[in-house]
Amino acid sequence: MYLKRLLTITCVCLAAVWSVGAEAEDKVITPKDGVIHLFNGKNLDGLYVWNRGTAYEDPREIFTVKDGMLHISGDGYGGLITKGDYRDYHMVIEFKWGEKTWGKREDRARDSGVLIHCHGPDGGYGNTWMASIEAQIIEGGVGDILVLTGKDPKTGEAIPTSLTTKITKDRDGEKVWKKDGEEITLSSGRINWFGRDPDWADKVGFRGKDDVESKFGEWTRMDVISKGGEIEYLVNGVVVNAGYNAKPDHGKLLVQTEMAEMWVRKWDLYPLGEAPKYKKK
Repeated sequence: MYLKRLLTITCVCLAAVWSVGAEAEDKVITPKDGVIHLFNGKNLDGLYVWNRGTAYEDPREIFTVKDGMLHISGDGYGGLITKGDYRDYHMVIEFKWGEKTWGKREDRARDSGVLIHCHGPDGGYGNTWMASIEAQIIEGGVGDILVLTGKDPKTGEAIPTSLTTKITKDRDGEKVWKKDGEEITLSSGRINWFGRDPDWADKVGFRGKDDVESKFGEWTRMDVISKGGEIEYLVNGVVVNAGYNAKPDHGKLLVQTEMAEMWVRKWDLYPLGEAPKYKKK
C-alpha cells in the first residue's frame, strides 16, 4: 500500500512539473500571423525598462517616444526590454545615431546594441542587462556577436549562455566570423563581424574602410534571423555574422543604452521568410 501511494505521489509531482514546463513553453511567442511591432511608434506598451542604479524606474527619461520614434538619450546604462519571450523570428531594427554622448564615453565610439535570447533575472549581467546574445551596435562594429553569460545577483550562480560559430583571427588575434573557418563554442566574448577594421579605435565618429553600416546621421537597418539555435546578422542587407547551437534559443529582446544618443524608427519581428528585403532609402 505504501509503495502504491508513493508511486501515485511521484506521478502527480512529475505531471505537475511537466505541466509547468509545457505552460512555460506555451508562453514563448513565434510570429506566424504577420508582423509583431515591438515598438509601436506611439508609446512603450509591451516594453519595460531596467537601468543600472534605478532598476525599473527611468527618472532621467532615457527611453521616450518623440515624433513617432523611440528616442534613447544615452544618459546611462540599461535597456528597454520586451515583456514577451520570442523564438524563431526575423527581427528588423532601423536606427541612427544622435549627436549626444555622455560621461566617460563622451569621446568614445557611439555604442548600443540589441540583446536576443535574454533569460534569467533583469540585471543578471553586470547588474545592468540580462544573460543573452548581443547583436552589437557600435560605430565600426555593427553586427559583432557578444555572448553574455550572466550571474544570479541573489545566489551568485551562473546563468549560462553559449553559441557555436566559425572563425578566423585577424592581425591582432581577435576572433572574426568566417563562414568556412574554425569551429568554436563560446560562453563569453566577442566575434567581430567579417569586415571589422583591424585598426578599429574606440573614438567617437570612427568609421572603418569596409563598414557597411550607414554614415553618421543616416539610417542603418540591422536584421537578426533566429531559427532554432541558428542566428544570422545582416547590416544594410549584407550578412555580416552568424552562429548556431545557441543556448538558449529563445528569450526576451532588449535594446540598450550605453552613453550614446540613438533613434529607432522601427523594431519589428516578422515570421521567418516574410521580412521585406532591404532597400536603401
